[in-house]
Amino acid sequence: MTRLPHYAAMLAMAGALPGDDDRWAYEVKFDGIRAIGYIDDDLRLVSRNDKDITAAWPELVDLAPASPRFVVDGEIVAFTADGRTSFEALQPRMHQRNPAAIRALRRTIPATYLIFDLLHIGDRSLIDLPYQQRRQLLEQLGLRGPHWQVPPRLDGAGADILAESKRLGLEGILCKRSDSPYLPGRRSPLWTKVKNVRDQEVVIVGWRPGTGRRAGSIGSLLMAVNDNTGNLVYIGNVGTGFTQATLTDLQSKLQPLQRNTPTVSADIKDAIWVTPELVGEVTFTEWTGDGRLRHPSWRGLRPDKSPNEVKAPFD
Repeated sequence: MTRLPHYAAMLAMAGALPGDDDRWAYEVKFDGIRAIGYIDDDLRLVSRNDKDITAAWPELVDLAPASPRFVVDGEIVAFTADGRTSFEALQPRMHQRNPAAIRALRRTIPATYLIFDLLHIGDRSLIDLPYQQRRQLLEQLGLRGPHWQVPPRLDGAGADILAESKRLGLEGILCKRSDSPYLPGRRSPLWTKVKNVRDQEVVIVGWRPGTGRRAGSIGSLLMAVNDNTGNLVYIGNVGTGFTQATLTDLQSKLQPLQRNTPTVSADIKDAIWVTPELVGEVTFTEWTGDGRLRHPSWRGLRPDKSPNEVKAPFD
């Protein structure tokens, strides 16, 4: 039997609620790690930057074997006690590959694979089928286990669903055109994400040393994004949202990346510059007129994103 074909993840565009509810389906926007699942004799999980992440999530291996074999798209999440997904809770597990450490972390941070699309089954690709039909076929597979499930579609008007998601403290919703094909590797308005919070992926280009309680550690991270010519542009620093464990982990990852010269145009006298290899995510209140993030707060590293993907939304 031939190997299952490779599929890159279809990506949503940020936007406003559609005005014609009857042509759209709505889902919760989950706060986790995107993963394409290849289920055959065994399970293979691939991140959206095309890395094999199967070893990090051993609680999902019992999805396989499967007959017929299939390929799904979904989000690996960690649930908090109140039932919401938490990207921050996943952080200790995202980089971990040591089996003993993973076994220990599983007890306190169990993962769930929320499967929302079916791309392939048997020897047939389904990506040209409309979303509504793919979703019906997915639901017929009955994928529900101790660490995986198909989340429900949301019924009702988009405005009411978004308002309820905000009341529940959720990140937002995804609006998917019922007739949309699956477009591997493409960002399309056929999938529109509407958020209750503002967030931004950032490239770490350096840090400033801490003072007081943070003396000898990181005080703040220096952030950048790519402009429309592909050059890194400094967008400010973030100094809140860190735990001590997060700061220790960041320092260990950034120390080997130190360099003498900056990769952005910024006059920061006490900066410790690094090669721009790590991507993170922050929440913020607004963009300032001079292209800085106002009141950013750290959410965590994004190992599933590459630095050249990180752009300002207005470019």
